[in-house]
Amino acid sequence: MPATRPGDWLDPDSGLGLGLEDVQPGTFNMTIPTDRYTSREYAQREREAIWMRVWQIVGRAEDLPKPGDWKKCDIQDQSFVIVRGKDDKLRGFVNACRHRGNALCINETGNARRGFLCQYHLWSYDLEGNLRGVLREDLAGQIDKSENSLYEVPVDTFAGFIFLNPNPQAGPLREYLGEEVYRLLEPYHIDQFTTVMDVKEAIDCNWKVVMDAFEEGYHINGIHPQLLAVLNINPKTARYQFFERHSVAVAPFEVQGAGAQKQVDGIMALPETFPGTAAVIPRFQELVAPYQGKDGEVEFPDGVTARGLLQEATRDVLTGMGLDVSELTDNQMSDNQGWVLFPNYFMTVRAGECHVITAAPHPDGDPNRCIWHVASYMYLPSEHRDAFRADPIVVEEPGSYKYFEALQQDYVQMPRQQRGLRNDRLDHMSLVKEEVVIAHFHSVIDRYMADAAKS
Repeated sequence: MPATRPGDWLDPDSGLGLGLEDVQPGTFNMTIPTDRYTSREYAQREREAIWMRVWQIVGRAEDLPKPGDWKKCDIQDQSFVIVRGKDDKLRGFVNACRHRGNALCINETGNARRGFLCQYHLWSYDLEGNLRGVLREDLAGQIDKSENSLYEVPVDTFAGFIFLNPNPQAGPLREYLGEEVYRLLEPYHIDQFTTVMDVKEAIDCNWKVVMDAFEEGYHINGIHPQLLAVLNINPKTARYQFFERHSVAVAPFEVQGAGAQKQVDGIMALPETFPGTAAVIPRFQELVAPYQGKDGEVEFPDGVTARGLLQEATRDVLTGMGLDVSELTDNQMSDNQGWVLFPNYFMTVRAGECHVITAAPHPDGDPNRCIWHVASYMYLPSEHRDAFRADPIVVEEPGSYKYFEALQQDYVQMPRQQRGLRNDRLDHMSLVKEEVVIAHFHSVIDRYMADAAKS
């Protein structure tokens, strides 16, 4: 039966999603060498094979609303600047003056409505990167302005995110992500989401430790026991799709076999871990009320579940706010789909909100450190976006910023794993089948590393 909406891929009858039983042994390598987390030599090869060749998310289009708005973005030791032109187009340039290489932009953001001016020798460039002015041009000698424009790098957008590729010969972003990724994500309208949390800090683990941590639910019992009240981690109900570079996985938000009251209690506790659900809880309580007895206990008749009422409440609230969720299924009202966009982007997304983790190698080159970036986004009416928009936070003192509960638990756990990975006798990790998304992710790494070794 063909899917009628992109979200229908979760229906086992659609023939699109996979269950664990559909992933045959040998599909992916389940043994991962540990030197890729600790070796400086491997990290250097990664730089050339992956980071200098692939599309990476470097911000949100809403960060640069006006002509001349720019932001600096660094990818390892390479620096770039992205600017919105007078034609409203976003462009990316190497952050270096063509005269003697001085960095044009030192701050993180700014506005260059009249263009960029190098503070060293006052060469100037317009928003399209063209060299416009040279100090004492009549005495400068053989300077061909047309040959000294800023070096441009590919920039594009999808779902409101700005992507940059350091490789000037990169293929189109749409080709890199794939048509299926576009089709499955576009109904969420993430391009209209507003940034409500934006935190970046250095953390003592390899960037792949961060990615691995968010690519499986196998650790929930050990690290996030509070989630067991609302998240069904029965691997038999999880669904997957694997693409050339990327993947998506879903575990339904429900507790199998739990009574009605336990289901309701679990959903009422959701805002402690998923703050975006707070707006839905009042409507959810209204829908639950008819099923409460005089003693306050909840009992549901056949066909009614707390999960179903949460889905109904979510659709009611978002639609009542004038937001378009018409192309999303009921499952997408409640269930966080976990997306991995290679190389370093993990997102959980459900109707009305998404949470994003990215991780990048530390600029100092130490494979035992990385920069992680945590951000949350909400689908809000346009008149409320400015009130909820969060400013970026850069954490300078480790441990000084407190994340919401589940994220804080991961924050504490990841450096602990890195310490273990540094032991010389531990030469590999052994994955279980529930960690198949990690295995797929590392298969993409292996492919990029092998291709680079051939070239």
